[in-house]
Amino acid sequence: MTIFPRPVSPKSALSDLWGYFLENRAHKWPLLGLSAAMTWLIVWAFIVDANTNTMPTRNQIIYVQSWDAKRSDAAIILQQKIDLAKREAALQRQQKEMQGVADVFGIDWRAEEARNSARRKEALKQINGQLDARLAKAEAMEKSAPTTGQP
Repeated sequence: MTIFPRPVSPKSALSDLWGYFLENRAHKWPLLGLSAAMTWLIVWAFIVDANTNTMPTRNQIIYVQSWDAKRSDAAIILQQKIDLAKREAALQRQQKEMQGVADVFGIDWRAEEARNSARRKEALKQINGQLDARLAKAEAMEKSAPTTGQP
């Protein structure tokens, strides 16, 4: 057989293993049990790792925000402005945390933060301007539209 080196054959390897089991040594069985346990522990770890984050999730509940179907455009735009402000506040908090981490590691972030902050403020100014224009247009449309008494 070409798998084993020249002086070793499967028959001689099995006879050596059988001879080892026949010898009367005190440490033989505890070491055999320990080696089998460690082998199965490694196999079990691979099985658990293979199933981690790969199985489909069941009964996952996804909550969505429910809105009134008759909600006005002005109410929608006001909610967009509120959501934009909340998002910006959350971004500011996250940036403060990351700046603290950067300070711990000695990363210089101040020049880049000043540049990015100015760009973000300009972008927010433009977005809020667009939302204000849409809000004014929506409110004008609501005032000019005749109200019907139908539900």
